[in-house]
Formats: sequence, C-alpha cells, structure tokens
Amino acid sequence: MSPDAGRAPPLRVLGLSGSLRRRSGNTALLRAAARLASGDISLTVYDGLASLPLFNPDDEMEALPASAEALRRLVGASDALLIACPEYAHGVPGPFKNLLDWLVGSLEFPDKPVVLWNASARGSHHAQDALREILRTMSARLLEPAFVTVPLPGAGCDEADLLADVSQVALVREALGALTRELARATGG
Repeated sequence: MSPDAGRAPPLRVLGLSGSLRRRSGNTALLRAAARLASGDISLTVYDGLASLPLFNPDDEMEALPASAEALRRLVGASDALLIACPEYAHGVPGPFKNLLDWLVGSLEFPDKPVVLWNASARGSHHAQDALREILRTMSARLLEPAFVTVPLPGAGCDEADLLADVSQVALVREALGALTRELARATGG
C-alpha cells in the first residue's frame, strides 16, 4: 500500500494577486507560497488579471468573455481563494475590483472560503478593510483566523528573493499552516 493511501487529496487553493506589476510583492508572495505549500494544499496562482475586460453587466446576458469564463471555472474548481492585494490610494486597485465584479453574478463564488494575506511592510489596512466589505457582500466565507500580514522586505522583491530569505520562508510557512488549519475546519477535513 502506498504511503498516501487513505490520505485526502490536497485542498485546491486559487491564489489571486491584486497587482499587475511585473515585480509585484503580492504575486511573489503567492508564488513563493505555492512552492512552499505542503501536500495538504495545492496552490495555483491565477495569471489572467490583465486579460479581463472591463466588467459590464450587459456582458453577463449572453456568452461571457472567454477570460471571465475561465476565471469563473478556476474559482469553481477551487476549494478556497487566497488573495494578496496591494493598496492604492487607500483602496482596492481597479483591476482587482474588476476581477471581483466578474465574480459577483457567478454561481461559483457564493460561500467560497476566502483568506486575505497582506504583503505590506507598513501594514496597510484600507484595502484589506475594503476587501472584507466587498467579499462579505459577495457572500464569501471569510476565514479570518488565517488572515495574516507577511511584511515583505520592500517594493520590487520577487519569488527568488523571498525563498532566499530564511525569515521570509518561515513567515510564509507559518501563514500556510494557518491557512491549512482554517481550510480543514471550513471543509470538515
């Protein structure tokens, strides 16, 4: 018998970065987490934010744009969402709000477990507060005990920078542990 026999399949987590920057700390955090995730979690980082058209409710009346349909399929296939979103002008960046708008009318999103990670070294909270409000309105199941701040060393860090820093790796592993515990509780695992 294999060592994995009887073991539950990993929880499928979709990582959503709220940043379009090429060297985004939020995206780097999610990619590092995907590399460090244990066998309990399969973390995939969504890379289609820039391809989503501007949301228009009229576009939901017929066939969805392909990129919006693909996003909804990914959300539907995921057991949970992990969001790392920067703050701009004390709020949620427009492209990420647009992503959320494409999910408002979806059947895949309501009651989806969602965790927020804050990658700001300054502990910015305005975007996090706004996201909580938006996600509650969208009927997300917020797993607040797994919300963490992983202060990054500065703007422009990438996945390799994070993985090369022992203290950053420890913070990410600790955050993944909190995520794993809360997802197990939320999914009855």
